Amino acid sequence: MTAYPARLDHPHDLVGIGIGPFNLSLAALADGVHGGLGTAFYDRSPAFRWHPGLLIEDATLQVPFLADLVTLADPTSRWTFLNYLKARDRLFPFYVAERFHILRAEYDAYCRWVSGQLPGLHFGHQVDAVRWNPERALFEIDFTQTGREGEAEALGRAHARNIAVGIGGEPYIPEPLRPLAEAPTVPVVHSAAYLDHRDRLLAAGHITVIGSGQSGAEIFLDLLRCRPTGLERIHWLGRTEAFAPMEYSKLGLEHFTPDYTRYFHALPEHVRDELVPRQWQLHKGIDAGTIAAIHDELYRRTLHGGWPDAVLTPGVSVRTAGRVGTTKVELHLEHAQQGTRSRLTTDAVILATGYRERPLDGLLAGLDPYLRRDGSERLRVDEHHRIALAPAVTGSVYVQNAERHTHGVGAPDLGLAAWRSATILNHLTGTEPYPLPRRTAFTSFGLDGRDRTRPVPAPRGLVPLTEVR
Repeated sequence: MTAYPARLDHPHDLVGIGIGPFNLSLAALADGVHGGLGTAFYDRSPAFRWHPGLLIEDATLQVPFLADLVTLADPTSRWTFLNYLKARDRLFPFYVAERFHILRAEYDAYCRWVSGQLPGLHFGHQVDAVRWNPERALFEIDFTQTGREGEAEALGRAHARNIAVGIGGEPYIPEPLRPLAEAPTVPVVHSAAYLDHRDRLLAAGHITVIGSGQSGAEIFLDLLRCRPTGLERIHWLGRTEAFAPMEYSKLGLEHFTPDYTRYFHALPEHVRDELVPRQWQLHKGIDAGTIAAIHDELYRRTLHGGWPDAVLTPGVSVRTAGRVGTTKVELHLEHAQQGTRSRLTTDAVILATGYRERPLDGLLAGLDPYLRRDGSERLRVDEHHRIALAPAVTGSVYVQNAERHTHGVGAPDLGLAAWRSATILNHLTGTEPYPLPRRTAFTSFGLDGRDRTRPVPAPRGLVPLTEVR
């Protein structure tokens, strides 16, 4: 295995770990910083793909196309979605189509277009460890370069003044179903891999979808459309009290603005912890259009008498699960409001149970002595999306989509990607390459009248990385 020599004489200003939409946004905006930034971004995947298992035909984003990688921080950037359309000679068709919410597959194609042209992106590079070198005041990032099949080909090390961690979430599989999800003979799959297993799932006699959010709704609708009338044989179960629409009122959407993020960050820790679970309908509900499409499809199947063989039951949790024979699954269910229990035998289970923040403890184990944590042993993250570190560390470690406990429901939202990236770059450079709006919502979320126009302070002990002209 080849080992690349470390270049201490050319440290990067910023190294990004993970190349999902959020770090891709950061890389795109860093590319436009006047004077230039020395950046490198690493990801273990061979190329950019955004939730490929969920790129169901006709499925759309739940945010407008303006929530691309850069527009809400810099609409003049060459990396905007509109510029992507222009480069593909699709700008006029898009104009005529009048689409405010674009297809998921189109967003994926746009991000792949950016990642294919943006310099400094290194796919097929698995970051193994991060350390702080106090003698050189630099972070050391060890990585393994991998081949097409994921085999290790070479080892390397990069040095950086700052790091941005954006490794995304991981599919969440409820504890009772984990042994079954790992068994090769039983079709129990997470929605993240739905399209990979779609043909196998459609061939099953009876299908159960678990999860009452957008992914569960889209998968249920897709399955329903592919099953013959009267022989649908689909159960859709969810823990929430209803298959509820996502909060999409104009003032409700102001929870996904920088104003609300700043308000939430300033709340006491225990208040934040109590607040996030109560806001599930802001981000875990179902798009009203998808709900309407499901009802329309179910109604269409009653036109000639009879009801579709589809059962939709909210308020249900899976207590335990096990095999029946070699190919069937038995789910032990409990209804919260009724206090009743029952069993359901099914041929296939799709877990639309969402994602959890991928733990950072393993990746940042080498920095553990420097990390500062809150009362629940979670990483403390300041208003600039920077992990709180011991004063001995003069560099910054920024996080993307790993700070819901400190920044609220907007942390995983694509609509705040460009603003957060700009916030990070403004702080990192000690200047303001991306001037940000002082006010972003009509709602005043608190009574303390805090000044919304306070300037962004320069990072501790960091000289500006760009020359102001």
